[in-house]
Amino acid sequence: MKNMLLAGCAALMLAGCTTAEQTGVGGAAVGAAVGGLATGRVEGALAGAAIGGASGYLLGRIADRPG
Repeated sequence: MKNMLLAGCAALMLAGCTTAEQTGVGGAAVGAAVGGLATGRVEGALAGAAIGGASGYLLGRIADRPG
């Protein structure tokens, strides 16, 4: 039950974000998972989160551009 409440709160937080922010959060999550699994260390997960978040945000900004 606690996990469902946490997932619901996370979904509500993302619902108020713009596309750039949503893709930034998604990129950070995926980057952290890949970095953590690839290296097996926390430092790899942190680096993956930083790289994934930045690239996800930039892709979201491109998607938000008019035209």
